[in-house]
Amino acid sequence: MRVLVTGGTGYLGRAIVRALDARGHDVVVFARRAENAPAIGRARPVNGDVRDLPAFERAADGCDAICHAAALVSIWRRRREDFDEVNVGGLRNALAAAAAARIGRVIYTSSFLALPPAGESTPVEANDYQRTKIAADGIAAAAATSGAPLVRLYPGVVYGPGALTEGNLVGRLISDHLRRRLPGIIGPDRRWSYSFVEDVAAGHCAALERGVIGARYLLGGENASQRQMFSIVERLTGRKAPRAIPFPIASAIGAVEEWRVAAFGGLPLVTRGAVEIFRHDWTLDSSHAEREIGYRITPLADGLKRTIEAAR
Repeated sequence: MRVLVTGGTGYLGRAIVRALDARGHDVVVFARRAENAPAIGRARPVNGDVRDLPAFERAADGCDAICHAAALVSIWRRRREDFDEVNVGGLRNALAAAAAARIGRVIYTSSFLALPPAGESTPVEANDYQRTKIAADGIAAAAATSGAPLVRLYPGVVYGPGALTEGNLVGRLISDHLRRRLPGIIGPDRRWSYSFVEDVAAGHCAALERGVIGARYLLGGENASQRQMFSIVERLTGRKAPRAIPFPIASAIGAVEEWRVAAFGGLPLVTRGAVEIFRHDWTLDSSHAEREIGYRITPLADGLKRTIEAAR
């Protein structure tokens, strides 16, 4: 199958491209600097921006499927509209390009943050990334209802070996912790769903090959608190787990950081919106994906061991 992968040079995107290539698919990587990125197998790079519909349509021409994984993953941008243009507009363009090329399957990578927190009934719009992923999920739901050949995927907190980008939060936390650069953690007892990056990539392949059109699949992992996660890291490395930063202090730091980057530029260490996200539990139940598309979960201890080996 010839598959166009948007965001194929990102942290998760590269894992998806590797997995598709390994399974024998003909992969086209569509990203702003695709031709400058390291090659992956037989994948063909095509430069372009998901905000540019004509470029999107040219890249999609001749493809059998689109895997739309491109997203602006960040806790802050000076220009808020960037999130809307990439995360919402990019999905609109993916659907339009698929319709123009008569593509029979679109795999859309959403996020656990587009869903309500555990035990709650409505999503939380704590920052612009989350706000726009929620908006995009609404567009995806409406498109699926209208007959678009869409399969929606919701990874948890994706982690594992690889580049320490904002899309690899856990890898960055562990790397900073091992290098004594992590001052502490926020909400250590809040529970996340830790999704090993290779599991999520394999889940995308499975959704492409046998997912039900119109279905939604949660691609979670082991549900655990940050405290439990860092206990495993301590057992594997001997490095004592980081201390907790109380929410009021974290919020105050976030406010100062937002002021600093607004005045001088750069990226904040934390924002008040990020602190709000850390106040909630984000567990996932992936049993539907396990039953229907054969999704498999790597135990957290095994995934962390591989992450630490790569970080070292």
